[in-house]
Amino acid sequence: MNFDFENMNFWCWLIPLLCTLLGALFGYLLGKGRGTTIDNSADLKVLTDKNAKLEADLAACTQKLSAKVTAAPVKVNTPSTKKTTSIKAPAASLAAVPFDADAAKAVFGKKIKQDDLKLVEGIGPKIEGLFHNFNIKTWKALSETKVAKCQEVLNSGGDRYKIHDPASWPLQAKMCYKGEWKKLAKWQDEHKGGRL
Repeated sequence: MNFDFENMNFWCWLIPLLCTLLGALFGYLLGKGRGTTIDNSADLKVLTDKNAKLEADLAACTQKLSAKVTAAPVKVNTPSTKKTTSIKAPAASLAAVPFDADAAKAVFGKKIKQDDLKLVEGIGPKIEGLFHNFNIKTWKALSETKVAKCQEVLNSGGDRYKIHDPASWPLQAKMCYKGEWKKLAKWQDEHKGGRL
């Protein structure tokens, strides 16, 4: 066996050199391909315009809804002119049903305290305390709270409270606030665990 050390020495240098050059070329081409920028400004403008239109539609719907709520005409006889005029009743006149503890007890079979958040399925004493920390202490306040805010309240209690699903809590609180006890009991029977 006769080895040609000169040729072997040549290949020991040539193979790593070729690998390095090919790697550098590949890296250059790969980097150059990623260097191109994508212009999404036209898509962004279209989406911004759609968003502005949707916001305008929402504002118009909200204005119509509030006009319907406050536009309940009330007939008033003015003594000076002896003529009947129609005025708009203020929205504050649309008061909630007063709390009826007996009606609630008849449906649930136990004494119910007004604004007891624990009546909402899924809320226990500790979660009620978390809501109280956020100054949400009544059924009305909870019924007007967004689900995202309810989740924020839960998150404030730590990891063990993050697993709860508050999606139905404002709805259940609204039924409590309106005194819809039978409707609430039926809803809770159909939705075990308070899940929608």
